[in-house]
Amino acid sequence: MRRESLIIAIDGPAASGKGTLARRLAARYGLNHLDTGLTYRAVARALLDAGLPLDNAQEAEAAARAVDLGALDRQALAAHAVGEAASKIAVMPEVRRALVEKQRAFAASPPGAVLDGRDIGTVVCPNADVKLYVTASPQVRAERRWKEILSGGGEVDYAAVLADVERRDVRDMSRADSPLRPADDAHLLDTSEMDIETAFQAAVALIDAALAGRNADGRR
Repeated sequence: MRRESLIIAIDGPAASGKGTLARRLAARYGLNHLDTGLTYRAVARALLDAGLPLDNAQEAEAAARAVDLGALDRQALAAHAVGEAASKIAVMPEVRRALVEKQRAFAASPPGAVLDGRDIGTVVCPNADVKLYVTASPQVRAERRWKEILSGGGEVDYAAVLADVERRDVRDMSRADSPLRPADDAHLLDTSEMDIETAFQAAVALIDAALAGRNADGRR
């Protein structure tokens, strides 16, 4: 029997290109899209706007349970201060549990969704129909982020961006709760030598092959 919702899980480190890929794949397959990183930023923004402390787990959990995943404003949540605040509340188990519940409900709603983050295939949607782990070398990811900042009118040193990327990798991969790692059944997509169109076509090929394999198994 065909499942009502198709779920595609995309994980990977910062600046790997997973967000851009996820948005394009959602459009390609007619699915909803959720950048789970924005859900943590939304909680942080709610606490900042209310003048609440960022170290109060009870307040942070309440804010997490009140977040509307269907009304996340990427531009409004892009501020550096919001990102810094999000990194502080994202380590709270209470916040993670509350948001994971919401993320799972979002994914299960027909017609399904593409979710991108750092623990989608391992924690949020371990039974996703297809899992991708999108990565690239730290140097390539830092160059992408550096160029993005420059194109937006910002000024930053490439070495500083590389150092930040490497710090985030260590933090994400070594955290006790939901560390960043590929799911055992994830398809690895290294975009170090790919432009976005090449990466997109490679992702579509992996997803189509995985779905074809599942459909064939279902017919047996």
